[in-house]
Amino acid sequence: MSMPPERLERFARHIVLPEVGGAGQAALAQKHVALVGLGGIGSPVLQYLSAAGIGRFTLIDAGDVELSNLQRQTIYTTRDIGHAKAVAARRWLANFDGAIPADVYDDRIDPANARRLIEGADLVLDGTDNFATRLAVSDACVRAGVPLLSAAVGRFQGQVGAFAGHLPDQACYRCFVGDAFDADDCDTCAEDGVLGAMVGWVGSFAAMQAIRVLLTGAGSLGDPHWAKLYLMDGLDPEMRSFRIAKDPACKGCGSGA
Repeated sequence: MSMPPERLERFARHIVLPEVGGAGQAALAQKHVALVGLGGIGSPVLQYLSAAGIGRFTLIDAGDVELSNLQRQTIYTTRDIGHAKAVAARRWLANFDGAIPADVYDDRIDPANARRLIEGADLVLDGTDNFATRLAVSDACVRAGVPLLSAAVGRFQGQVGAFAGHLPDQACYRCFVGDAFDADDCDTCAEDGVLGAMVGWVGSFAAMQAIRVLLTGAGSLGDPHWAKLYLMDGLDPEMRSFRIAKDPACKGCGSGA
């Protein structure tokens, strides 16, 4: 695939990286990413993935922009307050790079509509703030055969992991958290507080891992790190990781499905 001169110039710093190169950049231009949640995590993810030259987005969020969002949700301004996040995010994208198309869904994702909303994507990146939504997205990804990159943050703790539960030997997100969290019952940043820069760290690292997944087979950035969960500590800055084993009885990707 050849790129017009202005696209070559735009992504020149990528193309000179041996781990990406022209073939990798061309591959990114063919990728479709679905972003579920366009808040503190979804904002830097959209910024860095669009800057990386991802070819198409699906933007999913049922919320409206609020004044309290501006502390960490970096794609919005005071002019966006009261507007749907999905619409405002598409407006940001159009201003940043009008060559990237995006489908917009101002919907709350749930088990009934999740597969329809994410089908056709090459990667789903979930930055939502409750387990019920995350599990609905994970189950839909398994059924649709789409890899999932899940990112979450609470106070000064973050986590990012890539899952390929549609593959027979790989764990899904439900293998990690189990079935106890299908109810929408987790704490929120409104209750516990969150540092904006911490959310930015998690979102930026999630974007880095998304590029790694999307370049599999087209670049040399490394393997996609399936079922490897990265834990990020902002108070005593460090990162550690561990592997998640596939649950044979998982109702998302195992015999219980």
